[in-house]
Amino acid sequence: MDAFVHVFLTLPAWVWAFALTVGFVGGLVKGVIGFAMPIVIMSLLSSLLDPETALAALILPTLVTNGVQAMRQGWRAAWASVKAVRLFLAVGAVTLVIAAQFVRVLPQGILFLAIGVPVAVFALFQLSGRPMRLPGASPLIEGVMGGIAGVMSGLSGIWGPPTVAFLTATDTPKVDQVRILGVVFGLGSVLLALAHIQSGVLRWETLPLSIALVPPALLGLAIGFRVQDRIDQAMFRKVTLWVLLLLSLNLVRRGIF
Repeated sequence: MDAFVHVFLTLPAWVWAFALTVGFVGGLVKGVIGFAMPIVIMSLLSSLLDPETALAALILPTLVTNGVQAMRQGWRAAWASVKAVRLFLAVGAVTLVIAAQFVRVLPQGILFLAIGVPVAVFALFQLSGRPMRLPGASPLIEGVMGGIAGVMSGLSGIWGPPTVAFLTATDTPKVDQVRILGVVFGLGSVLLALAHIQSGVLRWETLPLSIALVPPALLGLAIGFRVQDRIDQAMFRKVTLWVLLLLSLNLVRRGIF
């Protein structure tokens, strides 16, 4: 226990304050649009901390908030969502575990680019008025998109862009889409946590920060749910996509320079 407390004391108070604020903002954005929490946390925390620590920090708050999001309409609806995207989940699970083992050996620049480029492309397409659409929802397309999502999540904890693109291709209603995102991200978060315990990213030195981000993330999520229910979702989503674009371009910049 003394060693655990020592880990809490290694970061300055202002870094803790910044990290907790980031956790809240990530939860708020997730509550409104159903995704983007990992990229918010990863982008902002990595401006102060190394990418490996930032990745470890997002694991537990992502796991907990995804569970809450998935179960918002009850377990029966969540189970129906699992069955609807079971191939996507299965392929994504395998590729996530494989990709996670490469986090500690990849150069930081490559990790930043692996996160930033796909998210920037996704945001640009959405903001341009030409949403990313797929040629149908065949098992092949579902498996390929699941594989891409799994690799991205294993390297960065981010499932969002390929998952949202896949759901867009099937014209999934908003309420169902947010719940499916919670299910996909929730199951992925369990695998991500296990994979990064194995990889050494989530360990005694990084666990306290990840635990500390859970309460502010849950608070942000609760407020985000209320916003999602009460205001123009399309406008807020557009604003959020602009934020995601700026964050992802910053990651690309860091990956190049």
